[in-house]
Amino acid sequence: MADHADAIKVVCIEDEPEMIDLVKLILTRRGFDVTGAMGGQEGLEAIEQIQPDLVLLDLMMPDMDGWEVYQQMKGNEQMKDIPVIVVTAKAQSIDKVLGLHIAKVNDYITKPFGPTELLTSVLRVLREAGIEAEEAG
Repeated sequence: MADHADAIKVVCIEDEPEMIDLVKLILTRRGFDVTGAMGGQEGLEAIEQIQPDLVLLDLMMPDMDGWEVYQQMKGNEQMKDIPVIVVTAKAQSIDKVLGLHIAKVNDYITKPFGPTELLTSVLRVLREAGIEAEEAG
């Protein structure tokens, strides 16, 4: 397992603390350094401060929806190249089409999801971005 300084940094932007805890549990067991952010504004601040390797982004949040967060990321020179996986309860196929093809997010996972589904998506997106993740455990 990579030590904390070398760990791949992930910011999970989500308005449900239980979901942040679940993502942290799944990914920290694999050596990732996961920071949770409660809502869009806090998420943007966390991204700016941490400069993560990957962002997990919920769409439906009360303060700022995920698409607005995504647009602000893509309009920011420091954030625009950070891969984004949308993790949301919006399972309608049109949302997936919008996310993957129109907005060009890196992947889209619908809740509820299993640990394997999340980890597989994270590893694939990181690999496509040229970031090698050492799997632990």
